[in-house]
Amino acid sequence: MPPDPLHGLRLGIQAALRRLVSREEEPRDLSDRADDGLFGPDSATWVVHCDPSMFVGGIRALLLQTLHPHVMAGVYDHSTYKSDPLGRLQRTAEFVGTTTYAPVDEAEAMIDRIARLHRRVTGTAPDGQPYDATDPHLLEWVHLTEVDSFLRAHQRYGTVRLGRPDADRYVAEMAQVAERLGTGPTARSVAELRARLQAFRPELTAGAQAHDTVRFLLRPMLDLRMGAAYATVTGAAIGLLPRFVRRMLWLPLPPGVEPLMVRPAATGLLRTLGWALEAPPEIDVARRRARDRARRQAV
Repeated sequence: MPPDPLHGLRLGIQAALRRLVSREEEPRDLSDRADDGLFGPDSATWVVHCDPSMFVGGIRALLLQTLHPHVMAGVYDHSTYKSDPLGRLQRTAEFVGTTTYAPVDEAEAMIDRIARLHRRVTGTAPDGQPYDATDPHLLEWVHLTEVDSFLRAHQRYGTVRLGRPDADRYVAEMAQVAERLGTGPTARSVAELRARLQAFRPELTAGAQAHDTVRFLLRPMLDLRMGAAYATVTGAAIGLLPRFVRRMLWLPLPPGVEPLMVRPAATGLLRTLGWALEAPPEIDVARRRARDRARRQAV
């Protein structure tokens, strides 16, 4: 039989994405685990974190995080995002993947490792105030922006839209990781998540460091093909930002562009990535259960 060109395309996309976001040669085998990890296959976290919409959510979270001047100062002073942007992306993906799918001992070891790294991140922000990455308040801002972004991206672009109880469950599950990192008690429902984010608004500002970081995020060092896909994902992330955030970060979005151009392009790209990545059977089961729950809740 002649070779299947679609199979070759699928393998090519898989290899390109693995080079971009993972230091592992092969994807994690979910059937070969000592235990179900922190969440397990029936969790909302498995459904959200296996979806290509995470690419959109990740960029949105990074854009949001630039608005807290003390979080931004820590990233600006200590991160390698400019000299090694793929390395930082891979480390972030490794943290999310390990805490989501790995056995409990591996997930807890990863959380402890990140907590130790945070202890090195101290300094003085441009406003003259000290910052410390172990500060529960700053840790919570980072956590809330990530959970809100991952959830919003999933609800717009994900394969399965979560019902409200599963959305609440996702927030509560992710609170376990945040609290182990040192946030203290944090949001455990969508309503609490949005209320806590709103409470941060008086602290938010877009200074020179934020604008410099946003410019870098919008112009990554990728080849032409990956750059076009990245621009689509970035456009989708910007479209999910609140209007006041887009204004502060100088990210205008003319009326009609997001629903008529950005959303269809991003949906097509993410569906293609989902086809190429071939979710393992455990993920398909988790998605089916989440879809069935959403249908029952809608009745």
